[in-house]
Amino acid sequence: MQRLLALAALPLIAAAPAADPVSPAALSADVKVLASDAFGGRAPGTPGEAKTVDWLVAQFKAAGLQPGGPGGSWTQAVPLIRTQLGEGNVTANGTSWASGRDVYLSTVRPVDRATVAGAPMVFVGYGVTAPERGWDDFKGVDLKGKVAVFLVNDPDFEAAAGDDATGKFGGRRMTYYGRWTYKYEEAARRGAIAALIVHDTAGAGYGWATVTAPAGENYDVATPPAPRVLLQGWIEGAAATRLFAAAGLDLAQLRAAARRSDFRPVALKGSGFSADLPVAVTRAESRNVLAKLPGRARPDEVVMYGAHWDAYGEGAPDADGRRIRPGANDDALGVAGVLAIARAAAKAPRTARTQLFALWTGEERGLLGSATYAANPVYPAAKTVANLTLDILQTAGASRDVMLVGDGQNSLEDLLADAARAQGRVVTPEALPERGLFYRADHFSLARQGVPTLLLMAISGAPDLVKGGRTAGQAWLDNYMRCYHQTCDSWSADWDLTGAAADVDLIRRIGFGLASGSEWPTWRPGSEFRAIREKSR
Repeated sequence: MQRLLALAALPLIAAAPAADPVSPAALSADVKVLASDAFGGRAPGTPGEAKTVDWLVAQFKAAGLQPGGPGGSWTQAVPLIRTQLGEGNVTANGTSWASGRDVYLSTVRPVDRATVAGAPMVFVGYGVTAPERGWDDFKGVDLKGKVAVFLVNDPDFEAAAGDDATGKFGGRRMTYYGRWTYKYEEAARRGAIAALIVHDTAGAGYGWATVTAPAGENYDVATPPAPRVLLQGWIEGAAATRLFAAAGLDLAQLRAAARRSDFRPVALKGSGFSADLPVAVTRAESRNVLAKLPGRARPDEVVMYGAHWDAYGEGAPDADGRRIRPGANDDALGVAGVLAIARAAAKAPRTARTQLFALWTGEERGLLGSATYAANPVYPAAKTVANLTLDILQTAGASRDVMLVGDGQNSLEDLLADAARAQGRVVTPEALPERGLFYRADHFSLARQGVPTLLLMAISGAPDLVKGGRTAGQAWLDNYMRCYHQTCDSWSADWDLTGAAADVDLIRRIGFGLASGSEWPTWRPGSEFRAIREKSR
């Protein structure tokens, strides 16, 4: 069946308007601008945002695109609140915790102080309620006013033969139940005052330095669609082990117990969790940037390209005193890719369908810009053919393969395989499905509305580089992950963007083909998004 879909897709790809190859030098030039100190790390609601949005709009205008936002504007408003926790006291069962070392906290509530006084702490395992999988970690336990303590990832992430969880959540592939966003949402739904996740690098997919990178800062939409906990965050692994031991519990044994369907929440006996932290709250109207090329035959049908323009702004100084976290690869390079596709599309013959170029705000803070668009779409989800997203591309040169995030989700994967074959490359399913990357980029906001999506994200596995193979690719990946969300994610003249340009060209080729044709990509029968699309279509 998959092969038949791939064969059917060949004419669609072949019909794509011809265009010159994507230029690595042009990608580099755009990133050099966006990741410069002048843009201040592109944090939403800062002077860096204003400069970023103005520059992006100028690029679209110069290329000959039209405004794609509501009412004929270039932007869509995304009202946000920004919170910043100050220094204060945090204790757990009588033991002081050092912020940034033992625990990392933030809030998304617009309050003057975040105060919790001796709230009982309850270990809720993985914190999953999944009736369709026969799983409930909560068993009706009341969490009102309590602190929920979670394990990261899914119940079967570490499951072994004989564990009830084995195979129920896709094995090593993370489901949305494994994401920190789900756990915080579930804690709030159940009335918890705070939610803390026990950190481990394998389960989270990143180290402690990535957790602490925001330095107490957080964002949320100004009018959240659901309640939020007062405090949310992570407990460092060793600190968590000590916390459980002080309560007479063995965390390792509880990890194993949480993989059984009969697991019940466990109270951490003691004086509870206390915190008293000042909160600085500011409000800002951030913006998504939207540009379009209207279709000549069916302008109401939309092919969407996306990337996020925001990064982490300024934070604590690193060892060299640098404060700006420029987000050169994450995701200025993806933005540069979308700009390259837009410029090529503007020069090509007008396609039958509209092509929409979306550059989102607030991705780093929980997909806030794309989620706002999904809740208030300028173009209906039912008429959006596909979303094609670029978020982190490799900078180490030509690669024999392209990594597919979310293998087995929809028929866009067949188009990717055909486009890669035309380049003499192959598609490799993500090597690190436990990182849950499919749920961590802006395409997910559109997928939740039923729109078929395709994500290219280079941290999903080591690329098979033409020079050095997968060994060299792993070295690149390891080096980049040390800079993920850090000050060293910066532009470099030493980058080799040959492979990145080829990946951008894949997305361009697929997008142009979809925009020129009449096919509608579909979700696979096993995808959780298939029913949403069928209902809307």
